[in-house]
Amino acid sequence: QVQLVESGGGLVQAGGSLRLSCAASGRAVNLYSRAWFRRPPGKEREFVAYISQSGATTAYADSVKGRFTIARDNAANTVSLQMNSLKPEDTAIYYCAARGLDYYASTSSAYDYWGQGTQVTVSS
Repeated sequence: QVQLVESGGGLVQAGGSLRLSCAASGRAVNLYSRAWFRRPPGKEREFVAYISQSGATTAYADSVKGRFTIARDNAANTVSLQMNSLKPEDTAIYYCAARGLDYYASTSSAYDYWGQGTQVTVSS
């Protein structure tokens, strides 16, 4: 059983930066691979970034490559998403997810645990 809680969302101007964090608790939480997804207003949830158990493997959606960076601190049981050069189209609810398999996946159905989400709003 894993519990995930996101934080760090807010309102930012286009071109600015935000850092999201996901705190995890539960049994063997650092054995799970992790990901960030987002749900823009009126749209379905979409993949943003992935990180493996050790942090050695990362993957990003094309829309955020070069701007977003995912990282994990297993000692602190946290995963972060550093978001730079933000655009209005990045506006969404951002969700932290976890899965018990150490393989890359970019679909929501592959993940077993989800946080409640944190709102990111980027103004022009």
